[in-house]
Amino acid sequence: MDEAEIKQKLDQLAEFQAQRDAAMLEKQALLDEIYTAEIKARMAEIEAEFAGKTEGVTANIASLEAEIKQAVITHGASVKGSFFHAVFAKGRVSWDTKSLDGYATAHPELLSFRKEGEPSVSLRVAK
Repeated sequence: MDEAEIKQKLDQLAEFQAQRDAAMLEKQALLDEIYTAEIKARMAEIEAEFAGKTEGVTANIASLEAEIKQAVITHGASVKGSFFHAVFAKGRVSWDTKSLDGYATAHPELLSFRKEGEPSVSLRVAK
């Protein structure tokens, strides 16, 4: 597949996403038509009530998560609970690739230790 075909597929992807977004907007507009002012007001009250109820517990969750993460790092190994598994991952090692590649030209035996992973692609919104 050449670059022009990939661009065409990217544009097609954007069109599909626009169709999905338009359908969701149409759905919301239809829902908004059936909600009376009283229903909308009551929904706002419920949202406000539950925002207050969940604010404290959300802060507790964030605090406990940070505490657990720090404890697992100190422990140095994964810990599995009944419902959650705190997975420990050692810190990534990185090297100055540009400098090492330059050094490897003078010391080609170094290249036998070099491994290169598979390429990957992430889709982002064009700016």
